[in-house]
Amino acid sequence: MNSDSDIFQDALGQLGGVEPLAREQQVALKKSADAGLNQRARREAATAEAIVDLNPLTGEGVDPVDPWDPLEFKRDGVQNGVYRNLRLGKYSVDARLDLHRHSVEMARRAVLDFVRDCIEADVRCALITHGKGEGRKQPAVLKSCVNAWLPQLHEVLAFHSAQKQHGGLGATYVLLRKSERKRRDNLEQHQRRR
Repeated sequence: MNSDSDIFQDALGQLGGVEPLAREQQVALKKSADAGLNQRARREAATAEAIVDLNPLTGEGVDPVDPWDPLEFKRDGVQNGVYRNLRLGKYSVDARLDLHRHSVEMARRAVLDFVRDCIEADVRCALITHGKGEGRKQPAVLKSCVNAWLPQLHEVLAFHSAQKQHGGLGATYVLLRKSERKRRDNLEQHQRRR
């Protein structure tokens, strides 16, 4: 019996032997000193753009709202009775955000984070206190920004200025979409009833 090694040696002998391949000369490439700087600059630029894109809300081009004007918004598909109950403050407020003493940029980040946190926590009705901003050089800046920002967020179904006991024209009720988890739970619950 021939072993595998013997068979291999016979096959090599029939081919006429083995010759090593010629190696090409290799040149060692050196990194230039500014390559690291360029790479770092590109990384920082990409990171900065990603951060800007995460918050779609803008503080520019916001139409001013009068301090005494009520804020109101309702998406198509929101039932009139649901909107009326929101407007009348009949839903329990499960989360609150106070924007007093916030700059526009701080408020922009806070509103976006607040709405996303509410969705995570299955909050359906929230209250944002922004103040009326009366008696200021630029009245109702944050109120105007909240009025412009909330419709931009698809999680917001409707909003309306609050009742007097919750801050009146200086605060806004926000009705939010159900989270996917809550939607699945409701679907399962209704399917069991059938």
